[in-house]
Amino acid sequence: MEDKDEIIEMALSDKVPFDTIKQLYGLDENQVKRLMKAELKPGSYRAWRKRVERFTKQRSSYK
Repeated sequence: MEDKDEIIEMALSDKVPFDTIKQLYGLDENQVKRLMKAELKPGSYRAWRKRVERFTKQRSSYK
C-alpha cells in the first residue's frame, strides 16, 4: 500500500475522522485499526486506541 504513511498520519491526528480516511483511501474503520495495529509498536497502538475511545465518548462526531 503506497499511501500507508499518509493513512497512519491521518489516523494519528485527532482532527481527522475515520469517514474522511474512507472517502480518500477506501479503508473503513476496522481496516484502519488493523493497519495501525500492524504498523505501530504494541504500546503505541494501545495508547492510540485509548485516545480514540476517550474522545469518541466525549464527542458525538469523532473518529
